[in-house]
Amino acid sequence: MTQQHERAIAVFGAYGHTGRFVAARLRERGWRPRLCGRDGQRLAELAAHWPDSETRVASVDAPASLDAALRGCAAVLNCAGPFGDTAAPLLEAALRARIAYLDTAAEQQPVLAAFERYDAAARAAGIVAIPAMAFYGGLGDLLATAAMGDWAQADAVEIAVALDGWHPTAGTRITGERNTAKRLVIENGVLAEAPSPSPTRDWAFGEPFGTQPVAAVPMSEIALLSRHLRTRGAVAYLDPGSLRDVRDPATPAPVAADDSGRSAQVFAIEARVRRGGQARGLGASGRDIYAVTAPLLVEAMERALDGRCRGHGVRAPGDAFDAADFLAALAPEPLRLYLRDE
Repeated sequence: MTQQHERAIAVFGAYGHTGRFVAARLRERGWRPRLCGRDGQRLAELAAHWPDSETRVASVDAPASLDAALRGCAAVLNCAGPFGDTAAPLLEAALRARIAYLDTAAEQQPVLAAFERYDAAARAAGIVAIPAMAFYGGLGDLLATAAMGDWAQADAVEIAVALDGWHPTAGTRITGERNTAKRLVIENGVLAEAPSPSPTRDWAFGEPFGTQPVAAVPMSEIALLSRHLRTRGAVAYLDPGSLRDVRDPATPAPVAADDSGRSAQVFAIEARVRRGGQARGLGASGRDIYAVTAPLLVEAMERALDGRCRGHGVRAPGDAFDAADFLAALAPEPLRLYLRDE
């Protein structure tokens, strides 16, 4: 990709909290983010920080505006939730433009809908579409896939997240309010409604978290796993303190702790897979779940564009890429990877 226009990448929702990290990461990697969204004033305010930026006002309710926003771009990165509203219109626009589509959805339903409704069309168009390429979703899928390694199937896959606190963005709050669908887990090899109330268990994280209770809060990683890993069961957990934070309307939004805009929040995410009497585990730790989404998303986009992706269609990250190689490319910064003794 040597021509200048081929370096243009549309970032929809660029002025959102995660979108700003994504646009900055693209610039660091030599791409030209085209800042897109429905609020022209917020786009102009963001572009004032990067005077050479292109902006496009576009709305998911106006397909022609999306077509204009994506014209001449190599890919579109959808950072605007709730994804139940934005994923389908943006993916359809990417299909019309015949360019790669990636998003950061944590919700299960729009991810499953992307596979069910658009995989055949994406294959026919010769494009790659990767939903949920973010901290919640893609990272857990990659860790579980890498932990599976050469196993063709597993009895159980478990993913657990611990945060030292969760200061939710406005987008996270809106998504939580709008997402009333039943959460899904994998039972007996198929998707099934998660039990209510959510099961709890103790999980032995590494430092600084240690052993603590976690509750089953499956997100988009389960939707991704269901599309490519053979396992009889899969569930994802979150520490209850973070769950209380995100549900408390008084919890403040993230606060920048350095010039990059990252907060001081620290996280650990671990995947454990079991087969018979054998078990394997792999974990990652780092800082700021919103900020770390940007390198995950941009790494996936670059691999989708440069041929390091296994085929076309709607793909889960662990299916589209060499999971171990992908994770290694992000270590030791922004992710510190570690094996878990089982």
